[in-house]
Amino acid sequence: MGFDHAYWQDRLDTLRARHHVPGATLAVLADGEPHELASGVLHRGTGVAATADSVFQAGSIAKVYTATLVLQLADAGLLSLDTRVADVLPGFAVADPDVTRGVTIGQLLTHTSGIAGDFTLDTGRGDDCLARYVAACAEAGQDCPPGTVISYSSTGYALLGRVVEVLTGQTWDAALREQVLEPLGLEHTMTLPEEALRFRTAMSHLGGPGAWPEPAPVWDLLPRSAGPSGRVLATAGDLVRFARAHLDGGTPVLSAGSAALMRSRAVECLDTWSFMADAWGHGWALYDWDGVAGFGHDGAALGQFSYLRVVPGSGVAAALLTNGGRAGELFAGLFRELLGELAGVRMPGLFAPDPDPAEVEVGPLTGTYERAGVRITIIERDGRPRVRWQLTGGNAGFAEPIEADLVPVSDTVLAMPGLGPVAVPWLPLVFGTLPDGTPYVYTGMRAARRIG
Repeated sequence: MGFDHAYWQDRLDTLRARHHVPGATLAVLADGEPHELASGVLHRGTGVAATADSVFQAGSIAKVYTATLVLQLADAGLLSLDTRVADVLPGFAVADPDVTRGVTIGQLLTHTSGIAGDFTLDTGRGDDCLARYVAACAEAGQDCPPGTVISYSSTGYALLGRVVEVLTGQTWDAALREQVLEPLGLEHTMTLPEEALRFRTAMSHLGGPGAWPEPAPVWDLLPRSAGPSGRVLATAGDLVRFARAHLDGGTPVLSAGSAALMRSRAVECLDTWSFMADAWGHGWALYDWDGVAGFGHDGAALGQFSYLRVVPGSGVAAALLTNGGRAGELFAGLFRELLGELAGVRMPGLFAPDPDPAEVEVGPLTGTYERAGVRITIIERDGRPRVRWQLTGGNAGFAEPIEADLVPVSDTVLAMPGLGPVAVPWLPLVFGTLPDGTPYVYTGMRAARRIG
């Protein structure tokens, strides 16, 4: 069955409007060819229309590009998954000396290093920004002990970006351009904001649920040092062309073995809702749709939300880029239908509590939990759980504290309303215990240990 452009354009238009997403672009790789669609506007203030060649912020999908660069270094024999970071990154240190000595490239790729995942620091716009960031990581603590549980770490991918710089002698931006983007012909993909000015570029939008969001006061808040973890700017079409290289065994940028390794099952996800992933590979998030394997990644950047899904068994890849609103609901509704028809898979629905909430004992879950950049306090009020969510440290200026009632899902899961510029209606808080007995809560697949 061929790709029905008119039908999917109608579905994109309808769902985008329903969920108050100002603008969106969709690209689908089917029958070996990319099909590109656009809907809405790039900026609600100017009314500039979204087009298939519009550039959006892909957010954390950047991590897969950085992983690709790292696996290129493995193909060249310059490192392996077991290589210690300290052996290839002169001067590398974090607050824990044992982690400094022992953390490996593989642990950074699979988010199992435990290094504080959101250690945010603006180290300037110079080509030395990642070197300066790595020097500052000497103060970075641990969200959890290494090798215990998966805990999503943007910090780890910034470190990998610096590994790329040291072993190639180039900036991360230049290495990505010369080693990945140019060989794949990705002419609408870049890393620096000024490069995006050559193209029609999406503006970020912010706002609560149930209404159209407004243009954000700034386009982006990420410093340049966050590039390897969070700043690839691209069209949806370029995203599926990048995915096609991985479908084709990595050609021409990776060996077939390294391409397979990036999506080999390395660690199970204890929180299967935040990224809708069952496991993680060496770069890719991994999905199991009733026995059908898939891989992909999500991204977010100040009101822009991106989604990439690949079904290798059918040769289908799909990318959705958005600039605000309830993008998660647009994604879930559109891709559930799209991948069902084109690839024969059925994605799960978004996380949400039961309309008739479970009766749970809240007391064991109460307390203050903390990881770098976030403090989460769970209290019990009139028998019901409530949360105070506060950004701290380098993240403190990104948003005001949030307080909200929680809805019990089970003895170890509470549901938090997706307030403010959040793409989905509900967020999971997943509680557990580390091997050393310390209670923790997962938020956004990041572990925060209880401190009081």
